[in-house]
Amino acid sequence: MRSEYKRSDFVILERGKFYAEVAKGTTVVVLSPSNAKAFPSSQAVNDALSGLLELTKQTSRITHRSTRTRAKAARAG
Repeated sequence: MRSEYKRSDFVILERGKFYAEVAKGTTVVVLSPSNAKAFPSSQAVNDALSGLLELTKQTSRITHRSTRTRAKAARAG
């Protein structure tokens, strides 16, 4: 166990609880209680994250400044 974790942070410890998931090559994430209420299943989490990644791909192009604008800002400042 990592040094930043305390045994008291875990109510009941269960050895190998996520072994099957990890063995399949998936990533196991523990959600906070408030987030767990919003995402009732792993599929709901995956759908939300996929949507967020797609949105960032769509909007990342419109937020980049051109090199011309950066050069102009560098000369002014």
